[in-house]
Amino acid sequence: MTTTMSSGPETPARSGTDVPASKPETSAGRRKSPRGSGSRHSVLLRYLGIRALLIVPTTWILVTIVFFLMRVVGDPITAAMGGRLPAEQIEARKEAAGLNRPILTQYWEYLTGLLRGDFGRTQDNRAVSEVIVTYGAATLELVFWALLVAFAIGIPLGRFAATHRDTAPDVGLRLFAVLSYAAPVFFVGMLLKLVFAVQLGWLPVAGRASTNVELALNNVSPKTNIMVVDAILYGDPGYLMDVLKHAVLPAIALGLLTAGVFLRLVRVNLLQTLRAGYVDAARARGLSKRVVVGRHAFRNSLIPVVTVMGMYIAVHLGGAVLTETTFEWKGLGYQLAQYLQARDFMAVQGIVAFIALVVAVMSFVIDLVVAMIDPRVRF
Repeated sequence: MTTTMSSGPETPARSGTDVPASKPETSAGRRKSPRGSGSRHSVLLRYLGIRALLIVPTTWILVTIVFFLMRVVGDPITAAMGGRLPAEQIEARKEAAGLNRPILTQYWEYLTGLLRGDFGRTQDNRAVSEVIVTYGAATLELVFWALLVAFAIGIPLGRFAATHRDTAPDVGLRLFAVLSYAAPVFFVGMLLKLVFAVQLGWLPVAGRASTNVELALNNVSPKTNIMVVDAILYGDPGYLMDVLKHAVLPAIALGLLTAGVFLRLVRVNLLQTLRAGYVDAARARGLSKRVVVGRHAFRNSLIPVVTVMGMYIAVHLGGAVLTETTFEWKGLGYQLAQYLQARDFMAVQGIVAFIALVVAVMSFVIDLVVAMIDPRVRF
């Protein structure tokens, strides 16, 4: 017995007094782990800092490609005015615009101008930045309405399709999703105009507002160039209703382009989430199907929608060119089409550079939102 008593202190691994001594080491190791909350915040900030820095090279690459592509057809002055002005006047304009200088010099001056917020000038000597401010608000308004349509159609229908898997409604909704994404936006717009504007007469054919409403809203102060906001500031409910009616068809035409994508994303991810272990545990606790889908599965299925939202904002900006042209919605896309027809490549170059900047910034914002709401994201 004496031997047994003496061997107790000599075997620290079996001593009960040594257990508390090992806990501080374990907790210290956990505090140093990158999985800790403090470390996660620092890693998140570093990730977002890197993503913010990537805005610069991304925008630079896009701007550079556009700049040199615009020079493939020759200088913008000759491309726009060739055959309409004498050669000496074209040369004078090229000299005034600095287009007779070496291409790399022009490129450097263009980049430094962009850093100052100078996107160039149009052929009629109007600042492109002024065009962006005037017409960009209209495009922003259209994209906002289109995203509302995409969410209102795509997300509820995607949820319905997932909860009725392999039924006739599910098959029909999947077919609708493919057609809505594949159909050209100008074709959808023409069909909508033919049915709801021409045949039924429910909605206006084109424009952002009736002529008298536009004239009245031009005098509102402060003028935002966003028709809905200007109509609210004007204070006439009839004018507000007129503006909203004009927005319905363009918003549906452009929103359907993304609604089909959202529908398929929500359906696929909701089906995957419903097979997760924590959903099975919720079912085992006796929760109803409505609670399991609504509280436990549906929210997680929306994370991929947020992830791709930035990309489809860029799609909307591209689709806005066709939508605005179809409905004569005088926004940035409409003006871009007008400048392309007039071969005003300096204006086209400036507008495309601005759109590239918007897409890069929106991509960063979406990364920020996803990183904040999805703990599964690794950096």
